[in-house]
Amino acid sequence: MAHHLKNILVVSLGFLLLFTAFGGLQSLQSSLNSDEGLGVASLSVVYAALIVSSMFVPPILIKKLGCKWTITVSMCCYVAYSLGNFYASWYTLIPTSVIMGLGGAPLWAAKCTYLTVSGNNYAAKVGKVGKDIVNQYFGIFFLLFQSSGVWGNLISSLIFGQNPTGGPQDVNYTSCGAIDCPSVTVASGNSTRPTDTLIYTLLGIYTGSGVLAVALIAIFLDQIDVEDAKSKEEREQPIWTTVLATFRQLRDKRQLLLIPLTMYSGFEQGFLAGDYTKSFVTCPLGIQYVGYVMICFAATNSLCSMMFGKLSQYTGRIALFALAMVTNVACIIALLLWRPSSAQFPVFFVFPALWGMADAVWQTQTNALYGVLFDDHKEAAFANYRLWESLGFVIAYAYSTFLCVYVKLYILLAVLVVAMVMYAFVERQETKHPTVRHVPGNVEKTYPSDLQTTM
Repeated sequence: MAHHLKNILVVSLGFLLLFTAFGGLQSLQSSLNSDEGLGVASLSVVYAALIVSSMFVPPILIKKLGCKWTITVSMCCYVAYSLGNFYASWYTLIPTSVIMGLGGAPLWAAKCTYLTVSGNNYAAKVGKVGKDIVNQYFGIFFLLFQSSGVWGNLISSLIFGQNPTGGPQDVNYTSCGAIDCPSVTVASGNSTRPTDTLIYTLLGIYTGSGVLAVALIAIFLDQIDVEDAKSKEEREQPIWTTVLATFRQLRDKRQLLLIPLTMYSGFEQGFLAGDYTKSFVTCPLGIQYVGYVMICFAATNSLCSMMFGKLSQYTGRIALFALAMVTNVACIIALLLWRPSSAQFPVFFVFPALWGMADAVWQTQTNALYGVLFDDHKEAAFANYRLWESLGFVIAYAYSTFLCVYVKLYILLAVLVVAMVMYAFVERQETKHPTVRHVPGNVEKTYPSDLQTTM
């Protein structure tokens, strides 16, 4: 157990360091680089490139380099994005966004494959249920990974707090919140850009964190033989067949039904990072408060990820998905009605806390669901996961500069309803036709009763 756990911790710490940088930058883009929508445009390009990458790159890199070196090379692409922010313009930020997007899909596909294979291998050795170990590994990963938002946003808040750009007083709130529209220009507010010195200091810390993540993975992570978990026929397949695996995965009805749920993960994260931070925080309070608000989201997300990873063994995934849906629906309705004001200062932290609790379910349970349902086609399945989640991000960021916030909230609500209806069909199909999983030296079948008590 100690050997397997060491590798899981190395992967988790590497992602923590890497996304301390990217998570902090992502939360600030809509406010920091707001001119002509450069910030959200760069994020849209990141996820558009990630979509292209998801279609072709992950199976090839994982097959040729293995999970360890795929993660290492992909992390370097994220460091390039941090460097591009030192002189943020259309000529620097967009190209580095493309580079980062191309590295994103293989990074996540390799990580998910690594955790799934490690969990199944360990379960086979000790005679435990594979899906339970995989769930625990994803819980550990997201506990550490989601805490990256705490550190990344704390760094930005402390640095920008040295030169406050505004405060929660005497602000015109008439265009903040759900009624914030791109066509409305607010003369008063808290949208002043921090000084270049503070921005460069922040970017230097973020870049160093990314470089440290690359070094950690390259030096301490053990390579894992993904091919051993495959059949002889799968190992002998040519590369072009491996590339097409991402597309062939779409022939699985369950994969098609999970597309709206996977896309919703991108929609809801994109809304919080791009719209909530700008319209509900920067507008009434100032950019220096974005970090503190997002810390609340990240801390709740991190703690709930670990808790739900273990709790799912007793409640089942259906109950957790229902909890996340109810939480998000309540938040969306409340945000449509709420008019942010500094007089309600604690409320600014309530929404990201609830959002973080729901996102913990979307992240841990959807990842684990993919790992259980598509165990025989892990790389292709997780590539599809990143593809459709990224499409959700692209759409959310693409219309960010064109639509009013209340319209975005209605879209978010509609996508959530469709996603949960489609997910219900997946569970219904699993009840009728349980998934048969093959692990080394054993055959494991997920029975209908397991769906209610062990996931």
